[in-house]
Amino acid sequence: MAQKLGEFRDRLSRSLRDTNKPWTGLLAQAEQKTGVDRLYLFIGGIAVVSLWLVFGYAAQLVCNTVGFIYPAYISIHAIESRSKDDDTKWLTYWVVFALFSVVEYFADFIVGWFPLYWLIKGIFLVWLMIPTEFNGSLVIYKRIIRPYFLKHHSTIDDTLNKVKEQAHKIVDKKE
Repeated sequence: MAQKLGEFRDRLSRSLRDTNKPWTGLLAQAEQKTGVDRLYLFIGGIAVVSLWLVFGYAAQLVCNTVGFIYPAYISIHAIESRSKDDDTKWLTYWVVFALFSVVEYFADFIVGWFPLYWLIKGIFLVWLMIPTEFNGSLVIYKRIIRPYFLKHHSTIDDTLNKVKEQAHKIVDKKE
């Protein structure tokens, strides 16, 4: 267990020093000014955000910012890159994020009953974006969304076409 924890710490430390990541410069500046290793700054930042999501004011805003700012920034990089793989990964993230947002809207009453909701949602959103094989957005897409879509997409397409035709008829009548 201690060996795995040490391996995880080493991987995280290397990731925090990776110059291709957007947070590297910010962590380097903070490390230089404080004299505290960036690994500990990162862990401290995670602890502060976690406590904020449990006890803080505007926890919903903080949580949704975590789920939006970094993915939006990386999505822009993906659009500008020549690789298709990163486009697919981040498009999948946004599909899952959107579906979750719609479901959450209708389950909003749960938030008042569940004091750790914003922390758990924040962890869930981070899981959706982590760069591993067990990336949450890919797992949810492949296991839930894709099979449902493949089973029902023709019905959905037919319904959308009917709505489109009705909208054209309404617009044509007004002209």
